[in-house]
Amino acid sequence: MNIINVGLIGAGTVGQGVAQLVRKNSNIIFEKTGVRINLQKVCDLDQRRQQVLNVDKNIFTKNANDILNDPAIHIIVELIGGTSQAREYILEAIKKGKHVVTANKALLSQKGDEIFQAAYKRNIFIGFEASVAGGVPIIKVIRESLIANKIKNIFGIVNGTTNFILTKMEENALEFSDALKLAQHLGFAEANPVFDIKGIDAAHKLQILASFAFNTPVEFKKIYYEGIDRIDLADIVYISDLGYRLKLLAIAKFDKASRTYECHVNPTLIHRSSPLAAIKNEYNAILIDGDATGSQIFYGKGAGALPTASAILADIVEISKKIINNESKFYDRFYSHQSHIKMKDYRDTKSRYYLRFGTIDKPGVLAKVSGILGKNNISLCSVLQKETGQKVVPIVMLTHESKEADIQDAIKAIQKLDVVKEKPKVLRIEDTI
Repeated sequence: MNIINVGLIGAGTVGQGVAQLVRKNSNIIFEKTGVRINLQKVCDLDQRRQQVLNVDKNIFTKNANDILNDPAIHIIVELIGGTSQAREYILEAIKKGKHVVTANKALLSQKGDEIFQAAYKRNIFIGFEASVAGGVPIIKVIRESLIANKIKNIFGIVNGTTNFILTKMEENALEFSDALKLAQHLGFAEANPVFDIKGIDAAHKLQILASFAFNTPVEFKKIYYEGIDRIDLADIVYISDLGYRLKLLAIAKFDKASRTYECHVNPTLIHRSSPLAAIKNEYNAILIDGDATGSQIFYGKGAGALPTASAILADIVEISKKIINNESKFYDRFYSHQSHIKMKDYRDTKSRYYLRFGTIDKPGVLAKVSGILGKNNISLCSVLQKETGQKVVPIVMLTHESKEADIQDAIKAIQKLDVVKEKPKVLRIEDTI
């Protein structure tokens, strides 16, 4: 019998999902592949999780070295998160000749090059399908299904927490703080949601996607990101009135002419008719534009114990089949054969923009604001101003395509006007999806 022994480090929510799925569907996996997955050892610092996992106490340990040093274990699954201890465990596993599966997007986005190079040198497979979009098999799609394509664009809703919040703000007319509390109450947001609402989590995932889509090492520190924590209900209402919907998008675009690419995460206006606009609540969706396939959308649950565990098991089975078939090469060619195209400076990117200013209600204000925009090469396509009866009134403007640097320079100048009483809102618009 083709038995593959797996060591699980980290028995939190996802780790419990892995154990549950192995227990529940191991026969299905065996029937389809001939591979029998055996959970050889489980490590977690919390002894109580041995009962939660419903595993024999003899295979449970609080010491990761019991797994790393076990010669019978073929594959190690790292699910502790973080970028310090997890890095050490993965590098040690590689050193011991064990293949690795991880869902750790933060670690891969920041230390991936080190890990992949170590894996290449030791002929080790790193599975990381679960690091982006949970149960949506997007990594495999890019690395295999779309291998004959030159990827032109990626637009991704890759953070379920922020998508849930934006959905509830629009559908239930909630302010951001109330929508966040609801997300936390329902378990869609962490007690400390900073990585989600600031766009950091989406940026981690974008780094992984862009690296493989463009076959180049993408530096996480160069990715510009912003979150949704400054979005007001008023913005949601104006955006809806204008025929758009707001989504936190992870965006990567390849510029064929200059052989450069751009990578950034932004709250972005998209047409209500866009297929991505229909993605609601905690769901994820990624649109990939290939030169052969055109645009394709991949949609599903981006988080959760079982969807993420499904992706992890897919990697385990892929590695297992290679082991059983005695394949001589496990590493991905990407580890050693990369192009080195440059990332475009964020200030050099272009977009249309949604601008909202809070100004005093007096004649000449609009002329002052639009005058500064004009001096900075920014052309307006529409202006919306509603009577509110308040001392500070909102002015909403949509621009034609403008350069990010020009927008930033204009906003700095506009903020200095004595008639502007609130920090301006600046949001990108994507009309192509």
